[in-house]
Amino acid sequence: MEKLKTHLRKISKFENALSLLHWDLETYMPRNASEKRAEIIGEIAGYTFKEFTSDKTFELLLKAENEAQTTEDKALIRVTKKEFEKSKKIPPELFIEFQIESSKAQNAWQLAKKEDDFNLFKPHLEKIVNLSKEIAEHLGYEENRYDALLDNYEPGLNTKDLLNMLPSLRNFLINLLEKIENSTRPKKDILIGKFEVKKQKILSEFILKKLNFDFNSGRLDLSEHPFTITISHNDVRITTKYDERDIRKGIFGTIHECGHALYEMGIPEKLRGLPIGNGASMGIHESQSRFWENIIGRSYNFWKYFYPKLTEIFPHFSNISLEEFWRSINTVEKSLVRVEADEVTYNLHIMLRFEIEEGLINDKIKVSDLPEMWNQKMKEYLGITPKSYKEGVLQDIHWALGSFGYFPSYMLGNLYAAQIYYSLLKDLENIDEKIENGEFIEILNWLREKIHSKGKIYEPQELISQISGEKLNPNYFIDYLNLKYKKIYNL
Repeated sequence: MEKLKTHLRKISKFENALSLLHWDLETYMPRNASEKRAEIIGEIAGYTFKEFTSDKTFELLLKAENEAQTTEDKALIRVTKKEFEKSKKIPPELFIEFQIESSKAQNAWQLAKKEDDFNLFKPHLEKIVNLSKEIAEHLGYEENRYDALLDNYEPGLNTKDLLNMLPSLRNFLINLLEKIENSTRPKKDILIGKFEVKKQKILSEFILKKLNFDFNSGRLDLSEHPFTITISHNDVRITTKYDERDIRKGIFGTIHECGHALYEMGIPEKLRGLPIGNGASMGIHESQSRFWENIIGRSYNFWKYFYPKLTEIFPHFSNISLEEFWRSINTVEKSLVRVEADEVTYNLHIMLRFEIEEGLINDKIKVSDLPEMWNQKMKEYLGITPKSYKEGVLQDIHWALGSFGYFPSYMLGNLYAAQIYYSLLKDLENIDEKIENGEFIEILNWLREKIHSKGKIYEPQELISQISGEKLNPNYFIDYLNLKYKKIYNL
């Protein structure tokens, strides 16, 4: 067993190097370095892939399988075996080509978004879609090609499960949105002003420290699309994006990424460098970011503590009451951009993306049809149409990364987060009071015990059952939204 762990940890060091290269690509790398960077990433990724799928890995797995006694070791065998078998199905040259093309596509996406020109990205996306379909065919599936890719992010869930879940949730969200639109609106314009980026960074760092983000083991930088990346156990980096006119983007983008980072920082050292030393799934990972961003970060009690600091840094808010501010940061409205969407409309954005990418992977939609298809679905679900590509089909980096199957994780994250929150309320006393006093360590310790410390030992449905006593149940999210927004909008 120990020989297998040593072997896997050696391979993980190359994955650490890849993470550092990707972080630099998104933050400080000069644009002209993109082609060579893609080659370097492809070379290292190819070597890592070959090492993981080598005969040595197979032999060590076989031997360790008979030695596994503990729950952790049995999980390590299960997860490693699954990843090994999946990786063996993908030809090394296909894997390397995918890594190189996705690196090129990221840069093409950045330029296309900046120039607001879909055609600059289109040929790269066509390559990524075709490579993703090829990978799905190699991985295999029972009913739906998309299942092969979805399993990479949410083990145990398939397309049929999602399709069964969507109609009732979609109807609830659209009905709630309609009720809210017919009610008295909070004053959103009070959040608009002139907010220096330097001062926003000071506020972000203050919030991160209070939420127990460890700056000795992490850092905060800027990027076009906020993200979290783990370089190693003591090196978890987050990025955010500030808007000088709208303070919400920087604050809540930072808190969102902090949720991811706290999860990564909470994974035990003994699991690090192993396939079980990751989050249980991307849906569970997103539950942590959405939990901190929305359930905690947009709560009245949270701002009861942080509002004095906000008004100190930005006197703009000194004549605005806490009540007004809280209602404004929870404004519900139809919006074009996913990352700026509120809790009520956010999942509608995800449903749109899920339906489009499922269509792309199953040859029901062509890449050339994407802008029109996007606009049609935006009109159908939210009643609005983008006026530019950057507000529409070019707004997300995920397809440039080749992350087909990832978008549902955001919706699942919202659902898991609400279910986790109701379980936390049963276990811990005086939570509102602690939040109001800026005391978050008890909440974090509960999450560490119930979720972070488990790594990927359990599949998501088993993990959520351990926490709440039942599998994923969207009704917790529905109850959470009903309770919160009835109060805000006097419904």
